[in-house]
Amino acid sequence: MERLAPLAPYLLALLRIMIGLLFVEHGTGKLFGFPTIPMFANLPVMSPAGIAGIFELVGGALILIGLLTRPVAFILSGEMAVAYFMAHAPQGFFPILNGGELAIVYCFAFLYLAAAGGGAWSIDQSRGAA
Repeated sequence: MERLAPLAPYLLALLRIMIGLLFVEHGTGKLFGFPTIPMFANLPVMSPAGIAGIFELVGGALILIGLLTRPVAFILSGEMAVAYFMAHAPQGFFPILNGGELAIVYCFAFLYLAAAGGGAWSIDQSRGAA
């Protein structure tokens, strides 16, 4: 497994890019209806889910390009913790049953990015802030 160690900065970058792309998709689904998410049809922008969509669109784009990765990832980690406790935990204790697994995974992936930084292929790295 030590042969994979030199790939760590690039795998971190791929994790950041994929998490960013997936999060942007959450934001566009809520704010622009693409892709269509029936439960978010006609979502008021100033509703809690609408504001979450703004965080997801803007924050996801910043994570994707690796700009301000640490503070943005920290904020998004908090957003996902709040989403879990507001939307999923009231449905039951077990995440596999309350639909909260993805929120937990995002929460901890963002927490990791807050600690690790943007890594390779990030604007932060090119600015010396990775």
